[in-house]
Amino acid sequence: MRPMMRLVLGLAVLVGIMAGVAFGLPAHVTVTRSKSISAPESIVFPYLNNLHEFSEWSPWQLRDPQLKVTYGGPQQGKGAQVQWTSEKPSVGTGRMEILESKPNRSIDLAVDYNGLEGSGSYAVVPDGSGSKVTWNFVYESSSSPLKRWKALMLDGFVGAEYSAGLERLKEKIEAERRPTAPAPGFGLTPEGFPVQPGQPGAALPPGALPPGAALPPGQAAPTGTVPPEGGAPEAATPADGADPNAAAPAAAESVAPAPTPAPKPKKPRRRQQ
Repeated sequence: MRPMMRLVLGLAVLVGIMAGVAFGLPAHVTVTRSKSISAPESIVFPYLNNLHEFSEWSPWQLRDPQLKVTYGGPQQGKGAQVQWTSEKPSVGTGRMEILESKPNRSIDLAVDYNGLEGSGSYAVVPDGSGSKVTWNFVYESSSSPLKRWKALMLDGFVGAEYSAGLERLKEKIEAERRPTAPAPGFGLTPEGFPVQPGQPGAALPPGALPPGAALPPGQAAPTGTVPPEGGAPEAATPADGADPNAAAPAAAESVAPAPTPAPKPKKPRRRQQ
């Protein structure tokens, strides 16, 4: 037998073996990835239901910052669409459309990843104090041996993209929910009033208000209250029953005039006889 004939025959046998194995592969493949997020379902769900938010955490946007994204239909909910195009062959083109949306529970999708058409979904369930997001992709390979072999590699290919996207979604949501720290040098007095840098907030006497602070309705100004900027200081009022003149004895002594000497008595004159 000629060498060329042997090569052709060998290739035919190999194709036959691969086709036979393909029929033993599953007719459909499901790719699933999940991620726990420190936020309730009501917070997480809008990021999934609004496809205009998708480009902020899309795994394909991470791989190609120059990704071109277009939208169609409503902004969120049933009928919303998103399409993307990349010049990188590994990213290529893609499309997603929301077919059904159940608030704070699940979203059904029609997807197309570089010609791989299938169905997808998001599911959001409680997870401790937060929630867990599950992203699914189901690919039907029918009876095509080539599609079945392609489906065999989807879990590693699409699964890696899903994991990267969910990680970005987690970081985005938790970062936006994280409380912001106060500006450096800004603090509060023990009474809860704000103190700007340079103000002697810690040196204020007990019950005193910082400059510019307003009293709560119905509360009288405490003794020694620091007046607003430009105002005259308020004089302290003595307690009920106290002597008003005894409020500042030291001050009275400092301004009292010196005592005048008593006049000398006059000597009586003797009358001449």
